[in-house]
Amino acid sequence: MNTQEIANRLVALCREGEFEKAQKELFAKDAVSIEPYATPDFQKETKGLDAIIEKGEKFSSMVEKYHDMQVSEPLLTENSFAVKLSMDLTMKGKGRMNMSELCLYQVKDGKIVSESFSV
Repeated sequence: MNTQEIANRLVALCREGEFEKAQKELFAKDAVSIEPYATPDFQKETKGLDAIIEKGEKFSSMVEKYHDMQVSEPLLTENSFAVKLSMDLTMKGKGRMNMSELCLYQVKDGKIVSESFSV
């Protein structure tokens, strides 16, 4: 797959809430995920597909309810793309909140090799 095809597939799966399916299908085994801040719940950098999937499962376990989610169309260059992800959700023990972040993906050899998030 080229960058455009990967971006389109990622957006389609994320819009369906299929984050883990997107990771398993589109990410390289040695991919890296970078969060904007290290927190008690998440480290700043996560290495490897298995660890990235585990991080996603941990985040999902903290969500009580998803009320709405929007994923923008991708903005592309040759080997990278970005999307805006906006979520309206209720976190367990923390109440309802809106989260919005810019998600940047790097592509190499037909797979996503890194993702980073900016708030």
